[in-house]
Amino acid sequence: MKRRIAEETVLFISILKWFILATLIGVIVGFATMVFLKLLAWSLAFSDKFPYSFLLLPLAFFLSALIIKYLAPDAKGHGTEKVIEAVHRSSGKIKAAVVPVKLVATIITIALGGSAGKEGPCAQIGAGLSSLFADLFKFDDHDRKKLVICGISAGFASVFGTPIAGALFGVEVLFVGSVLYDVLLPSFIAGVTSYHVSNALGISYFYHPLHFVPQFSEFFFVQICVAGVFFGICALILIETLRLGEYLSKKLNLWTPLNGIVGGAALVALTFLISKQYLGLGLNTIENCLQGQIVPWYSSFAKMIFTSITLGFGGSGGIVTPIFFIGATAGSLYATWAGLDHATLSAIGFVAVLAGAANTPIAASVMAIEVFGPQIAPYAAVACVISFLMTGHRSVYPSQVLLVKKSQSLDVNVGQEMQDVRAVLNLRKKSWSQSFKNAYVFVKRRFSGPEK
Repeated sequence: MKRRIAEETVLFISILKWFILATLIGVIVGFATMVFLKLLAWSLAFSDKFPYSFLLLPLAFFLSALIIKYLAPDAKGHGTEKVIEAVHRSSGKIKAAVVPVKLVATIITIALGGSAGKEGPCAQIGAGLSSLFADLFKFDDHDRKKLVICGISAGFASVFGTPIAGALFGVEVLFVGSVLYDVLLPSFIAGVTSYHVSNALGISYFYHPLHFVPQFSEFFFVQICVAGVFFGICALILIETLRLGEYLSKKLNLWTPLNGIVGGAALVALTFLISKQYLGLGLNTIENCLQGQIVPWYSSFAKMIFTSITLGFGGSGGIVTPIFFIGATAGSLYATWAGLDHATLSAIGFVAVLAGAANTPIAASVMAIEVFGPQIAPYAAVACVISFLMTGHRSVYPSQVLLVKKSQSLDVNVGQEMQDVRAVLNLRKKSWSQSFKNAYVFVKRRFSGPEK
């Protein structure tokens, strides 16, 4: 009896401890997110007054690469990746300089037209502040990691206004095939708190409840499954396009800020060649897709190229907002092919490409409910899981650790980071040949009739 009371007392104290700590992290990150989003909005409003501000992209990438290289190298890229790397390799230890450098570099990049998102900086700023908080109060490595994960969840929740999906994203994105249940409660508390703090301080969020979802039928369900395959292929192409951008940047073998000038010049040339539509956050295009408007068929692929150049050649920012753009436009393209409602498929693509590219099918499925309403939930969830499987053992976050094989017919080294995983086909010849033989015998008996 005494042991049972002692156990429950310890658990109660643990809950109370993490309720207080997660609430504090939520308040800190919610306020920091508000500051970042307001500065970004002001910068975008200012640059919009100058239609040809994108001509300054070479300068923007040069400055972004310069300050990151010499002030905080860990602020490079799209933010969340570096946080995942810090959790796995250094118990969540993040240098304080990352916070202001990431904020400034991202604002410079996006305001002048770089194709990047706003969630990566918020996740990295949130994680950086959480790490600083842990160091300030002398927490051990285990508690620091939990606080940093809370910071990721709080940043994601407050930047998109999705507290539940944000909390799940923080505990799902670190490992492929596993959810960190021991951090689930503080992540939820931090995410909800951060969202409400930012909202109370004047940040408004994008919600788009769907007013049309087709009535269920077997044929429509099959079409959604095929869409999941298509969105998984889009996620795969995005991952490989990002790798290509990094490869080309390294191949130039230039001083990093000079790489920024080259990348910025390439984006300026592509803008004149294609359209300004693929610069910046691309929120107008996403909203148009979700309202059922048709966009050029190549929109998702153009956004991949613009984003790859931005993040590979010195620009700073997140990757999730471009993923939303790619998913929504890919959904519109699929709807045109299949003769389905454009708004519905754009909404499903919005979350399904995220599920495949980031290996977060649970968070993406919940996000569909929070952003688009419960009617779309079963279709979005199926598409998210199929997209997650179709992407294979790849990720836009190479530092994710693989904990489950996506197919028993593939041999992979579980426990490694995704960037080190190599999948090898395992046909298991005996079982496969036996399966084909059994199928042949069944078909022969079915259609040939009994032997005479």
